[in-house]
Amino acid sequence: MYPASFDYRKATSVDDALQALAEHPETKVIAGGHSLLPAMKLRLAQPPALIDIWDLPELKGIREEGDFFVVGAMTTHAEVLRSALPLFPEVAGWVGDPLVRNRGTIGGSLAHADPSADYPAAALALGAQFVIRGPGGERTVQADDMFLGMFESAVQHGELLTHIRVPRGIQASAYEKFRHPASHYAVVGVAAARHAGGEIRVAYTGAAEKAHRLTKLEDGLRNAEYRFKDLVDPGDLLGDRYASAEYRAHLVDVLAERAVGRLG
Repeated sequence: MYPASFDYRKATSVDDALQALAEHPETKVIAGGHSLLPAMKLRLAQPPALIDIWDLPELKGIREEGDFFVVGAMTTHAEVLRSALPLFPEVAGWVGDPLVRNRGTIGGSLAHADPSADYPAAALALGAQFVIRGPGGERTVQADDMFLGMFESAVQHGELLTHIRVPRGIQASAYEKFRHPASHYAVVGVAAARHAGGEIRVAYTGAAEKAHRLTKLEDGLRNAEYRFKDLVDPGDLLGDRYASAEYRAHLVDVLAERAVGRLG
């Protein structure tokens, strides 16, 4: 089975890509392609045109800028894995296989907002910021406002996620994952990070329509009155033939305890 026919061209700059998106509303952006191409092959997505942003140097690399690491959206999982970023390298090691890690990008994964992806929970735990550019200019979205629903992020059509800003003052971090044996996606994944000043942020992925922070646990950790039980309501979670909502709720409890325990 092959994808439906489409027009294709490479963007020469971010502005060039934004102009193409503005001129053709149905155009899709492609970089690593590990999310879009399978959807096209199955006819779940049939864009008439693709704009390739893979070779744009302004969207690649990791640098330090004040109190933040600035990560280009086209930075590959393999580059993240080898970096000095907090938490994200551990998460990158759970992503796919070497082929996926060498081609897939952190920005593509985060903008795609797959409810079973690993990075969203880590972004929430880190308190990352997302730099998004569109026809109206550039805006910054906090991690808590980035993931809106299943495959729905704050990146609107006609916009591009260009960079992720990660706080440099993370004292400790951990990611615990129970993965599906076939797809290796998260049945449940829990990320935890201790920030400068001692605040602990914890978030989970894989169990609901989007990644969520475990605010109940965070409040308990702040007040030294917490337990790793009934952290989420199964009624708020997804269930399927592989893992029921009740089982996913149990996994959240178990993995949260492991992740927070690793912070020391």
